[in-house]
Amino acid sequence: MNPSRRRVLQALTAAAAASAAPPGLARIRAAKPQQATRRATPPGLRLGLVTYLWGADLKLDDLLAACSAGGLAGIEFRTTHAHGIERSLSAAQRKEVRAKLADSSMDWFGIGSDERFDNPDPLRLARAVVATMDFLKLSADVGASGVKVKPDSFHPGVEHKKTIEQIGTALNAVGRYAAELGQELRMEAHGSCAELPTIAAILQVADHPSVKVVWNCNDQDLQGKGLAHNFALVRPRFGEVLHLRAFDRHPYPYPELFDLLLASDYQGLALLEARGVLPVDRGAGFARQRALFEQHLADARIRARQG
Repeated sequence: MNPSRRRVLQALTAAAAASAAPPGLARIRAAKPQQATRRATPPGLRLGLVTYLWGADLKLDDLLAACSAGGLAGIEFRTTHAHGIERSLSAAQRKEVRAKLADSSMDWFGIGSDERFDNPDPLRLARAVVATMDFLKLSADVGASGVKVKPDSFHPGVEHKKTIEQIGTALNAVGRYAAELGQELRMEAHGSCAELPTIAAILQVADHPSVKVVWNCNDQDLQGKGLAHNFALVRPRFGEVLHLRAFDRHPYPYPELFDLLLASDYQGLALLEARGVLPVDRGAGFARQRALFEQHLADARIRARQG
């Protein structure tokens, strides 16, 4: 096992309060991936896609074509979807994917895992950490920039503080590995941990600079002291992306969110995580959402000029 993975698993053991790492971790692949080399991205807030759900059924070539037709800037490839970008890909297959992404019209890519660091069972936590490390390797191999994970939930009989500490410690451990590969480790605000004060508490533990938060446009964003307060709690830890929903299908205060993004000079991708009925023409559906996105952005700029 290479030293990087050994250090991560040692930290994981502490996070899980386990007496020893569970069997099988020594079988982790030791090959160290190349760091991702990516095209420079232009400044400003741009729109991309999470393949959940409007891209879930599209093979990679069709997905790239539809996103290009819709004028999108990037894609987060959620695991288990038809694009097939998975940890099981061989070295040759990863090289082929990397070439396709590099030849596309888009300049940003990420991996969306479904790994969660909340489970009190040390073995399940270890499996999630190992899988995340493998996703980070995959991301670097195909030229993407990072991996999304989930915090995720509180468990009966386990103090919230203990769960927060476990999630944060595990994120820190994997974050150090991500940094060695030139990757971001992106924690999506999700599950019963999605309230922003909870996310902020996790980030206080997970203070490694490669660990970022993914704003997710949840109903919880509006709770407590409201959107602006909750946004300020986590804005310093934003990474390259945030998630939002289809603008014409999701009742969310997008004007206020865009005002906050512009006022804080956020330069990144807003990834469309659209739900509901699939557009018959996927490219046209993406283009419509991009038009709504650009209108929100233009309106926010007008409000900013007006003071």
